[in-house]
Amino acid sequence: MIKHFWHCLVLVTFWNSLTAHGGATLDVIGVSALRAITTNLDGRGIRVAQPEASGQNDTNFEVNPNFIGQPQSLFTYISAAGTDTNFPNLVGGYSGHAKDVGNTFYSPIFFGVATNLAHVDNFDANYFYTNYIGLPSLTAIGDAIVNQSFTFGNVVTNLPTPANQISVADQQQVDSEYDNYAEQNHTLFISAVNNGGSVSPPGTAYNSIGVAAFALPPYGGSSSIGPTVDNGRCKPDITAPADYTSFSTPQIAGTAALLLQAGLRGDGGSDTNAAADIRVLKALLLNGAVKPLNWTNGAATPLDARYGAGVVNVLNTYQQLAGGKHGYTVSVSVSTGAAHPPTGATGTVSVLSGWDFNTNSSSVPNDGVNHYYFNVTNSVAGQKFLATATLTWNRHYNATYLISPASINDLNLFLYNCANSNLVMCSTSLVDNVEHLYVTNLAQGRYDLQVLKRGGLGTVSNSEAYALAFEFVAPPLLTVSAGTNSGLGWPIYPAGFLVEARTNLLAGAWQTNGVPEVIFTNGQSNIRLSTTNAQQFFRLRRPHF
Repeated sequence: MIKHFWHCLVLVTFWNSLTAHGGATLDVIGVSALRAITTNLDGRGIRVAQPEASGQNDTNFEVNPNFIGQPQSLFTYISAAGTDTNFPNLVGGYSGHAKDVGNTFYSPIFFGVATNLAHVDNFDANYFYTNYIGLPSLTAIGDAIVNQSFTFGNVVTNLPTPANQISVADQQQVDSEYDNYAEQNHTLFISAVNNGGSVSPPGTAYNSIGVAAFALPPYGGSSSIGPTVDNGRCKPDITAPADYTSFSTPQIAGTAALLLQAGLRGDGGSDTNAAADIRVLKALLLNGAVKPLNWTNGAATPLDARYGAGVVNVLNTYQQLAGGKHGYTVSVSVSTGAAHPPTGATGTVSVLSGWDFNTNSSSVPNDGVNHYYFNVTNSVAGQKFLATATLTWNRHYNATYLISPASINDLNLFLYNCANSNLVMCSTSLVDNVEHLYVTNLAQGRYDLQVLKRGGLGTVSNSEAYALAFEFVAPPLLTVSAGTNSGLGWPIYPAGFLVEARTNLLAGAWQTNGVPEVIFTNGQSNIRLSTTNAQQFFRLRRPHF
């Protein structure tokens, strides 16, 4: 069993340096642009939990409301010593780490992401794990999103484990307990994966979102690199800009709160129950992420070992939610392991950016295939598209790590070219409950995006609920004139595109030096160019980190 909790590594001086750059962080993750195009999307109505690890010799886990610009009424403090709604109190003490996490998560004065939450349950982490996650009753806390900026320590294969480390068996046990809680109570856990060493629980749980940190220059930082020690799963799931995972994690939790609020109020369509499902939230968050320059994946490893799906961008995620829920075009059954090319169906998904929450069924000896057909085209002849698709599903309740091979149904994601039935790309991990496609320079045409459920050995259930998020984009770069000046413009969505320039097309490298600052107006990104500007050729490029 787990003996105690450990903080993610924290530098006392870190927050002082970050607050000066908090506004820039909100720009990077898309919050500033989202606020410019939406109204009152600030987390209102959403209850969250913030378990915080106290020290080995103290009970300090609490947020001081006065330090983050929130009212006392926002908080309830919970530990083995009792429950209190006042600060200070006798159930625990002040934690600087808890304050800094809260600043990033929900402070209106220190560049928080979700600044108008309904309530924050501030738990002592050891009490939270022991009395909620670790007990078979799995009592619901009533909070939709749980931010966990702590880890159980590095995972090692030797026994007995030294201090600050746990065994593989302990990791698998903790993962199973969190997966059971998430599945039974529909709770989305946003958890740090660790700062160096192995990716660690609770960030390794199947049904949660494991978060890495991406340090913005000039700062350095630390973040663990996957895969998981137990069976090589892709963790982390996603990344946010911070020196340490303690502070990247609440950025993702805040983004999830915004997305949940938007889904519940109908921004993603009338099926608000589906939009609020933790699988849909996870799929949208991962699918909206922007890839760093050295991001990579493969068919059997759907996410990058360092960045997961990439760096979170709430604007992209929100716009994909706003694209609405769209079901599959046709569903077929094929013999297990047999070919499953495009069917020739004539139906088409009506948008190029959106999501679905659906089910796929299979039974031995058949695989189930849900086909989503897209006409990927626009008015610019020959323009190439960028395609991203993410598939998520849950590990079932009580499908423990003792079940072979991985206690999850095997779902896969395929993209076919309908013109020639050629496979463009696939994601076919045997151990992950996430599949992810990222295709650059996709030619215009008709494509078949397939969700496949295997029906062979290792099937946990004949039917599986899943979430799918998708995006096919090719934002145009337009030129405009304004008096003696000219300008460039392109849509603010999808975010993550950067203008690069060069003086001629025959020599020299594309660069950002000398390109004016981007201005957001009326849903457009704009750059004003002087008529004396020496750079004459421009392009949009993604990624740009």
